[in-house]
Amino acid sequence: MAGIAPDPERTTPPTAAGDDDRLHRTLDWKGGFWIASGVPALVLFSIGTIAATIGAPSVLVWGVSITFGLIQSFIWAEIAGLFPRKSGGASVYGAMAWVRYSKFVAPLSIWCNWLAWSPVLMIGSSLAAGYVLTALFPADALVNTWSMTLLPLDFLQDDLALRINSTFVVAALFLLLVFGLQHGGILRAARVQTIIGIAVLVPLLVVGIVPLITGDVLAENFSPFVPLNGAWDLSGWTLLAGGLFIAAWSAYAFETSICYTAEFRNPGRDTVRAILAAGLACLVIYLLVPIAFQGSLGPERLAEPGIVDGDGVGQAMTEIVGGGPVVANLLIVMLVLALLLTIMTTMAGSSRTLYQGARDGWLPRFLAFTNRHGAPTRAMWTDLVFNLVLLLLSDTVFVLASSTVCYMIFNFLNLNAGWMHRIDNPSTPRPYRAPTVLVALGTILAFVNALLLGWGSSVWGGGALVFGLVGAVLILPVFAYRHFYQDRGVFPDTMYEDLPASEREPTGVLVRRAGIRPYLVLAGGVAMVAIGQVLAAVSG
Repeated sequence: MAGIAPDPERTTPPTAAGDDDRLHRTLDWKGGFWIASGVPALVLFSIGTIAATIGAPSVLVWGVSITFGLIQSFIWAEIAGLFPRKSGGASVYGAMAWVRYSKFVAPLSIWCNWLAWSPVLMIGSSLAAGYVLTALFPADALVNTWSMTLLPLDFLQDDLALRINSTFVVAALFLLLVFGLQHGGILRAARVQTIIGIAVLVPLLVVGIVPLITGDVLAENFSPFVPLNGAWDLSGWTLLAGGLFIAAWSAYAFETSICYTAEFRNPGRDTVRAILAAGLACLVIYLLVPIAFQGSLGPERLAEPGIVDGDGVGQAMTEIVGGGPVVANLLIVMLVLALLLTIMTTMAGSSRTLYQGARDGWLPRFLAFTNRHGAPTRAMWTDLVFNLVLLLLSDTVFVLASSTVCYMIFNFLNLNAGWMHRIDNPSTPRPYRAPTVLVALGTILAFVNALLLGWGSSVWGGGALVFGLVGAVLILPVFAYRHFYQDRGVFPDTMYEDLPASEREPTGVLVRRAGIRPYLVLAGGVAMVAIGQVLAAVSG
């Protein structure tokens, strides 16, 4: 039966200041919600991109995608409750299901989740920098036109290159600002994000509601309700798959609210409340904002280059709610704050994924360190440096598509981790138990997402799929060095600390009760990706 049970960790005291390898239990579920409050603003990242890809049915893409995300969130909430001492989110909890069956599959969960989330820092900071530069300087000013190419990458994608420009410089300053705010620990970051979150979510709600009240949402902007190719044939369904593929990166992302399980005062209660609250907020924003944008502006206007690349989103919002230059400037400020909020959300969550992965023996040891405030600073520096390199890339959509490849791999593995944990960890306390029907639906969605990985990624070019897959497997030699050379094939005790002794054999190995089913699942996932590729090739 679904519900919340008393949490055995309720009275766990915060780690003493100065402990250099533990996070501090200072957060409640409301803090977790506000830390994740940057996720609703992610709809602005790709609202134009999806409209330009499929046309009028783009609102359907957002509705379906956020519904998928909500169903999946119940599984994340259950498996998070199994590991009250772990941070890092669903990927860490999912890795604990897969490690019984393959040491090499398990780290893919953590690595792919980080590779999917971390580029938000790059995309968000570059968009925020673009807003600032556009607001302060004319479009033809030298500061906006100067660029120096370092390395062309046309073999991956047309017009892709490594380059330095003013956007890079301003974006790097934004990243350093966020780093400084989070250096003081999760509680201070949550307080800052509460203020910014209110300043962002309220205007987003206004943008979503005002056109409905004023009657500016026009039915003709949703008709004909067919993809850009003009029909719901195989090519049209391929465009829909491409939209669902890229929307998943935003619409599923509120799972970041459970990255802080080890920092919640009452993890069993706070994890489920945080993720469901974040999911409901995303449901409202991801339904209202796309309807308002498309209903007021029309799919053709949404597909214009300025909205697709993000620079024209502020002007579009001004058109939707009405108002002159003052309103336009206020909306630009709100957009910059929204982007800073997403950056803060991402740095907080993705750095904890790196931190916990290092503590549990998946990632390099140097990442398993926190400062006196309980902030995983080495993981944060890794995030920062990685995204400074990504900022050199000239095409953010390519980065988005490639990172979504990794996100779908993580998603597939972790949705299956739900039923695997039920079979393999029957005696582990579950503060929250998801309805079995939702666990079953989540398992089905794992294969739907695998299909979208093979099918939808083709819409964004073959280079994105290849680049994403290559990025995913880079973890394997890193893990092999850590586990087999540094740790001599033995995982640290911290990896097992939340599991009761009954789940381990006398030799210390975790009990395996699922038989060959996990391997059949992996084969089925690969098959779904292959089917997706075939469908894409036939429709092309």
